[in-house]
Amino acid sequence: MEAASRPNPPSPSREPAAEVGAGWKPADPGPLGLAAFALTTFILSMFNSGLVSKAGEPVVLGVALAYGGIAQLLAGMWEFRTGNTFGAVAFTSFGAFWISFWALVTFFAGDIPPEHVGASIGLFLIAWGIFTLYMLVASLRTTAAIVAVFALLTVTFFLLGIGAANETEGLTEAGGFFGLATAAAAWYASFAAVTNSTFGRIVLPVKPLGD
Repeated sequence: MEAASRPNPPSPSREPAAEVGAGWKPADPGPLGLAAFALTTFILSMFNSGLVSKAGEPVVLGVALAYGGIAQLLAGMWEFRTGNTFGAVAFTSFGAFWISFWALVTFFAGDIPPEHVGASIGLFLIAWGIFTLYMLVASLRTTAAIVAVFALLTVTFFLLGIGAANETEGLTEAGGFFGLATAAAAWYASFAAVTNSTFGRIVLPVKPLGD
């Protein structure tokens, strides 16, 4: 209870929040969004990297829908409520990414002609890479921890997209390893936010970036 009464250090995912209501201070949804993104990315990247047989890849789908998708989407909605534009756009978008990934694999992938599968999946991933790239630029005003997440994720999307489009297994596996690094960075940022908030002081550094 004592820790809860102390002022919370800045989250690695946040910009200054708007005043929500007199006497009410919302919890930071950023750590949830980061954790949901990290865990789902970790599981999929274990398959993409070749460290785990792709025969078990359907295990990703439930996590992609529930945690990476819905939980992260909710985190984005809560970021809108607190006035954090960057977090709102990032978490809502990547929550939608995981839901669209789940829907694509579950319902629509079988409708793509075999000769167009690689190019279609490649387009899907590269488009998300473009979005992630401009979010990387925006992240330069957040923290070094968040910049690391978006820098690694940008490389991940482009490697996976180009690998899928050209059916190059080596690029896909490289994208998988970058995805594992992305997951580690996102987990660190989430862990730092939860720990720093709980202890009421900076336990794990995230290096806020200024002007």
